[in-house]
Amino acid sequence: MNLAPLSPDNSTVVLVDYAVGFANLLRSHDLRQHLSAAAGLAKTAKLYGAGLVVTNGEASKPSGPLYPEVLAAIGEDQPVIERATAFNSFLDPGFRAAVEATGRSRLLIGGIATDGCVLQTALGAVRAGYETYVVVDASASTSLEAHNVAVQRMVMAGIVPVTWWSVAAEFQLEPRFADSPIRQQLMAEFHPDMTMGGRTFFAGVAQGRLATV
Repeated sequence: MNLAPLSPDNSTVVLVDYAVGFANLLRSHDLRQHLSAAAGLAKTAKLYGAGLVVTNGEASKPSGPLYPEVLAAIGEDQPVIERATAFNSFLDPGFRAAVEATGRSRLLIGGIATDGCVLQTALGAVRAGYETYVVVDASASTSLEAHNVAVQRMVMAGIVPVTWWSVAAEFQLEPRFADSPIRQQLMAEFHPDMTMGGRTFFAGVAQGRLATV
């Protein structure tokens, strides 16, 4: 594994098939947590200025358009590449060209389903010569077994598992983001449990100071 830090300058976030029609089929993750992780990953790419490529099947098909939460995170100016059939997004010329246009060598892939389009797109990325990561908590499938086995297969192919929050934390290590409030913004919006933990800590510190007065 390459130990050089992930950064917005060398990484492209790839969002695959976050279609509303798939959401009710997911059983590997709690749906609310999945939606939060998917939107958090998208917002991480946007706020830190990483590469971002978004793809989905045809919105007119039963699988439908992207999650509203993801659409809100990527903004109206972000193109969504519609693919006709390919499970491996790299078989779509428009997708492949969009990834190449980012000029980045590392791909961070999240989407639906882990054992379908995510797996095949990640393997396609490796074949195309990209250093490939799968964002496991921003991906999901019809069962936990299907999700886990797909992740295991990707790891065996040299693909590195990460979580969306760890990606945000690593992006924050870039010197230009040392004093940036981006991570706190992401925490407040998509990681409320950590936000409340911080509030509890600071409330305890404040009470301790009052007790010594």
